[in-house]
Amino acid sequence: MELKDLKGMGPKTIEYLHKLNIFCVEDLVEFYPYRYQVYQEMHLKETNNEQTIMINATIESTPKISYIKRNFNRLSFKALSDSYLINVTIFNRGFLYKNLEVGKEIFLIGKYNVKKNSFIASTIKLSPLKKMQIEPIYHKIQGLKNKQMHDFILQALQNKPKLEDYIPFDLQEKYHFLSKEEALQEIHTPKDAVKLKQAKLRLIYEELFVFMLKINFLKVRNQEIIGISKEFPQEKIEEFITHLPFSLTKDQIEATKECLFDLKSKKKMNRLLEGDVGCGKTIVATILMYACFLSGYQSALMAPTEILAKQHFQTINDLLAPYQVRVALLIGGQTKKEHNEIISRLQKGAIDIVIGTHALISEDVLFSNLGLVITDEQHRFGVNQRKNLQNKGREVDTLYMSATPIPRTYALTIYQDMETSLIKTKPSGRKEIKTYVKKESELKSVLMAILEEIKKGHQIYVVAPSINDEESDKYDVDTLKKKFDDAFLKKVKIEVVHGKMNSKEKEGIMQRFINGETKILIATTVIEVGVDVKNATTMVIFNAEMFGLATLHQLRGRVGRNEMDSYCYLISNEDNERLKVLEQSNDGFYISEQDFLMRKEGDLFGTRQSGDMSFKIADLKRDFKIVLQAKKDSATILEQKNQMEEKYKKVVRSVISID
Repeated sequence: MELKDLKGMGPKTIEYLHKLNIFCVEDLVEFYPYRYQVYQEMHLKETNNEQTIMINATIESTPKISYIKRNFNRLSFKALSDSYLINVTIFNRGFLYKNLEVGKEIFLIGKYNVKKNSFIASTIKLSPLKKMQIEPIYHKIQGLKNKQMHDFILQALQNKPKLEDYIPFDLQEKYHFLSKEEALQEIHTPKDAVKLKQAKLRLIYEELFVFMLKINFLKVRNQEIIGISKEFPQEKIEEFITHLPFSLTKDQIEATKECLFDLKSKKKMNRLLEGDVGCGKTIVATILMYACFLSGYQSALMAPTEILAKQHFQTINDLLAPYQVRVALLIGGQTKKEHNEIISRLQKGAIDIVIGTHALISEDVLFSNLGLVITDEQHRFGVNQRKNLQNKGREVDTLYMSATPIPRTYALTIYQDMETSLIKTKPSGRKEIKTYVKKESELKSVLMAILEEIKKGHQIYVVAPSINDEESDKYDVDTLKKKFDDAFLKKVKIEVVHGKMNSKEKEGIMQRFINGETKILIATTVIEVGVDVKNATTMVIFNAEMFGLATLHQLRGRVGRNEMDSYCYLISNEDNERLKVLEQSNDGFYISEQDFLMRKEGDLFGTRQSGDMSFKIADLKRDFKIVLQAKKDSATILEQKNQMEEKYKKVVRSVISID
């Protein structure tokens, strides 16, 4: 059965589903609800004014519609519930009028005011509740209502789609798991809370079992791979380090030693270089690429944005130019002529180091002798993107860099297939960023502090949680632009940047801020990574409670990249214990551990990322105990590599062939 065979499924709906990576009925039944609405009848005599309740009722009077505004109506009628005759009102549901008649039994959700004997309804269901019901709620899909999505999934389930069951039979018996078919039925049409919990546990375990099977396989495989030893004169590396315009920190020296050892060894390097914002990972990467150059090999550094790629190019080229190292920049914004010239020189070996974005993984980009691949902010690239670049050379050494401090508990499990180097100490001269949590009522004092910084010639970042938000009291970039224009009487150059802008427009705005023309940059989290403006001294983040601590710490790291006093203001009207962690500490590793302990849910980086860290139902943090068990169980499967069932070979083939 195909998607187009489902009743009511048209081409437009299929197009919407494709955007969610739903291409067949098997994908559809694995599109899980993100929450559930539980309906259970209550009684008026048991309620209070503040409580949202659910009651069965019978309509006792003909409903009336009154119009408050042109597009705003009120529907009201009398209803009988538990011998109480109550006045029911619901707003903007005039379309229900034709379905409501005297004597009809209905189900109401809302709040009951005892003194006024009035029931303000938020929902009216057109049939009474017979027993407790659990309704699955799916993430909103353009052009689809929740009920439509549920109906499509039920149709797909009725046709019993063929889905591989990846949990070994002995483990299914050991853990008393539901069958996959039953678990899918229960997750979408739960009978009761107990069965729903069993279904979720079974599906979460399976997803994490498959994930850990891949991780364990990579660990085993990496131990077996023989790499290519890079030979380079150690004295030239030491000479380069000695002539740097700054001194390396203890952690930078240690990380450099570990990485150089990997390059020299016959084992293929697969290392994660983890360091806090502004700790100096780039210089370690530069030393490695210089060592590779001395060995006769080319290096490639892939960054997630053009701004960051340009920044790396400028820094690395300045440091290596005196040593006759040929460094090039390859990004999407270049002309076809520039692009073709660079790839021609790369293939001929006339470029030693290339720095770029996704442009590096294009099919036409070929190397003469690629020996080292470095990916910056590696979690922003999917597995396949990273491997596409690595596969452009033979047994290429690989270094992943991340400025997102990862809790040790995560790292030991999720990145167990990699060696890890840590840089905790910051370069000398950097001051701690002073962080303050402020209520919106205290905004005037924040604006005064910003004005003082602007008078000193400094620049300001302002972050909003969204581009535009008309449905809540959260700030958006347009609202903040107006607020700051009004506050500074339009005498200060303020610009807005966000992810929906085209690349050229975004690049232009960012460049004007980097050049110092723009004094205040209002943005979404697009500035989280890749902007290094040493003149920026203040970061203001609105609705800070909406961000994870790791993301807030990343944003804060855009300032304090100099020897000047720097400040971060977290604007939030909520009494949020998490935010106080940022007031107390500038240590990203400590903050990440606290985030791990304090956040109720969410993934490793505070927001869902594409690639190997995205799950349909599992959550690495919430389900960490299951992760540990899945890790242990999947390792057992891999111990019998020769006797592995074909379905498990298929799983690990998605990482790399095992045949």
